[in-house]
Amino acid sequence: MLLVRSILFLSLVALLAAQFWALRLPSRLDLPPQQTVETNNLKIGVHTRLTGIGDEAYIRQSLQQVREMGASWIVDLFPWTYTQPRSRYGLDWNGSDMVIQHAQRQGLTIVARIDQVPPWARPSDTSGSYLEPAYYVDYANYVVAFLERYRPYGVRHVIIWNEPNLTIEWGQRPPDPVAYTDLLKVVYPQVKAAVPDAIVIAGALSPGEQLGDNAEVRMGDLDYMTAMYEAGAADYFDMWAVHPYGYILPHDDPPDPDVVNFRRTEVQRDIMISFGDEEKPLIITEGGWNDNTRWHAAVRPSQRLRWTVSAYEMAQEWEWMEAVCLWQFALPEPTYTYHDNWNFVAPDGTPKAIYWAIQEAARR
Repeated sequence: MLLVRSILFLSLVALLAAQFWALRLPSRLDLPPQQTVETNNLKIGVHTRLTGIGDEAYIRQSLQQVREMGASWIVDLFPWTYTQPRSRYGLDWNGSDMVIQHAQRQGLTIVARIDQVPPWARPSDTSGSYLEPAYYVDYANYVVAFLERYRPYGVRHVIIWNEPNLTIEWGQRPPDPVAYTDLLKVVYPQVKAAVPDAIVIAGALSPGEQLGDNAEVRMGDLDYMTAMYEAGAADYFDMWAVHPYGYILPHDDPPDPDVVNFRRTEVQRDIMISFGDEEKPLIITEGGWNDNTRWHAAVRPSQRLRWTVSAYEMAQEWEWMEAVCLWQFALPEPTYTYHDNWNFVAPDGTPKAIYWAIQEAARR
């Protein structure tokens, strides 16, 4: 009986050890040889939608196409709830391993957007965008664990939350810039203590198709940003993220606080300057134009093509702009809605005309 117990005990230890190392060691993937991006514009980037797909062949092809288009940067979402779905004590990195390792092999710089709260870290009647102060430390611990795992793969950039000025992105609560600043105050010191060269990105505010404050929907991006600075946010981030959708206006439409356009980027930077924060870079982590012929906020495909190429070129003149990652590179399946018309590549992998235009611009 003692021998049986010993065998069972050792078997259990072996099983637990195997599970432990499965969570810690990089997944075994079919990785290509190391590549480099050929481009004359190192600020070209795109927002991909790859985490959670689980199809390695699709992920590999999509990231290869990003590189071949001439883009050096990607933004992707790495949900907290995917990696710690059941408790704070377990980590399942399989999904993010696949995206990170393939992106690294393609020579891409990865910007990780981190949000989506797991069920164990929020009330049962809330959505994944609901994060309360009692779990700020748990969220920060996950960000640190993410960076510690992927820093060897070149990952330094993390976006802390997404569009927190929207009610839907703040757990169906009125947006609260002070609470978001408090989150930064918890995350930033922990990240810097663990990974000193990490780049903590704040903001990523939605300008909205329409401007103004409406507690049921949003707090205006400029009001939210100002309130963040007044709450002391400046010392708790390294880079500011912007979502400058152009809608029906061209890339060079003048910056104006009362207009939503691509150059709203400059309006937000003016606020940074007014608070003495002009030395920090900005990064566009969403933005661009849609070419669905039936959507009221879309433009013709030819306009989208020209304005997108010109926006990437304009960014080269902005010395304070780190990268321009436009929404969205591709989707694995069609939605049969206007969402398909943000894409650069069709679901079957066929590049659209805008893809070839960007590639040509990146190589000339």
